[in-house]
Amino acid sequence: MTAIKKLRFLVPAGKATPGPPIGPALGPTGVKTPQVVQKINEATKKYEGMSVSVDVIIDLETKDFQVEVMEPSISSLLLKKVGAEKGSATPHTVKVGNVDFSYVVELAKSKINSMNTTSLKAAVKTVLSVCRSVGVTVDGSDAKDLISKVDAGEFDGIMGV
Repeated sequence: MTAIKKLRFLVPAGKATPGPPIGPALGPTGVKTPQVVQKINEATKKYEGMSVSVDVIIDLETKDFQVEVMEPSISSLLLKKVGAEKGSATPHTVKVGNVDFSYVVELAKSKINSMNTTSLKAAVKTVLSVCRSVGVTVDGSDAKDLISKVDAGEFDGIMGV
């Protein structure tokens, strides 16, 4: 039976290094750390500017490994879109940026498989809730106001529902 070890790291996309936390965690496994770091950086390059979760799955007998990149969170994608480093400390009063409703729908469609729903409306409402919690407005409006409009069906045409 093959012994498998799974390690999870939060790394800056495209800029992982053999230092902590990766190097010390990989050392006891016998896997060549520079090869793992290179593979992580190649796999995360498209998310540059964000931190992403990465799973490294190691076969302890053969020393073969796989790198699986988790897609960034909705809040990370929203903040990157508006050019903010972090969300607002007081999101209901101080806003850090604005996105179009069409971007909210696009984000909901791309993340729906990782959400606990198959309904596009529910996924859009989840993204709107995240917008509100990080201080991002949607089409210049507070996301809370748009959630009730989604429920009322005002955006069904845009969402293709």
